[in-house]
Amino acid sequence: MADLSGRITVERAGPPVRVTGVTTLPDRRLLLVHAHPDDESIGTGATMAHYAATGAHVTLVTCTLGEEGEIHVPALAQLCAAEADQLGGYRIGELADACAALGVTDHRFLGGAGRYRDSGMMGMATNEHPRAFWQADLDVAAGHLLEVIREVRPQVLVTYDPNGFYGHPDHIQAHRVAMRGVELAAAEGIAPAKVYWTAMPRSVLDAGLETFTESSDNPFAGIESADELPFGTPDAEIAARIDGTEQHAAKEAAMRAHATQIPANSWLYSIAGNFGGEFMGVEYFTLAVGEKGPGHGPYGWEDDLFAGIAPDAADRSPVAAAGVR
Repeated sequence: MADLSGRITVERAGPPVRVTGVTTLPDRRLLLVHAHPDDESIGTGATMAHYAATGAHVTLVTCTLGEEGEIHVPALAQLCAAEADQLGGYRIGELADACAALGVTDHRFLGGAGRYRDSGMMGMATNEHPRAFWQADLDVAAGHLLEVIREVRPQVLVTYDPNGFYGHPDHIQAHRVAMRGVELAAAEGIAPAKVYWTAMPRSVLDAGLETFTESSDNPFAGIESADELPFGTPDAEIAARIDGTEQHAAKEAAMRAHATQIPANSWLYSIAGNFGGEFMGVEYFTLAVGEKGPGHGPYGWEDDLFAGIAPDAADRSPVAAAGVR
């Protein structure tokens, strides 16, 4: 359930988590900023579950309720924005279930649940809604995120690249808010030591195109080259490869919790059935702020987002000197 502050409390065994100051939290603290419920599970679910399972404090900030999402459960079709407009409230429950599956107990909505509305796809009339996240005042929205940073003092923040990974206005705005929040935190000397953007290596996309060419359930049907996709990062620009294959079942469970958004027969689950942990459990990132830690392989990919960070690095402010992209 969600309290008035917008934070979701996940019911679980034992006392609830209370964030009373940075000294009460684990040495490693990870903050993720996502646009809608389900983005966290699809894009970073394995990473979140991996770090939660290894004792890090994982905080998820979701910027909207996802009111404009397509509904894949026929019995709930009338919750859509054009009818009852109750999908956002329903998705709060889906997100709570997903967080429980990932082992994440600290989740908040930016500015409180319902403060910002799903803007819909780029160019839609919903972009102009007075509460649309796309219309949010950047400094006000970033101020809400700064409050979370002050409380949690994360050493690592994860969000999207400037194109929001694939061009959705709320993903682009989440990037802008996250980066502005880091700037504001830097001014107070509490910026995360490292900021990562979600990414997909070009080699992985090329392999996917080749693998699924003959498949009847081909998510890349009609696409002949990875150049036609709105995402894809040269391998040399990837900074980190997080192997969360031990958590692939948790990621799949989290995705299934978002039943209104991801149909039970989705190609995502079909691929997971064929390729298992490798597909569900490995996630990639580029480094936008901070110093890259020790890595492996031909491009020196890190296998830990905290690589090279001292335990007390939450009080450092590399952004003040390096600038924010």
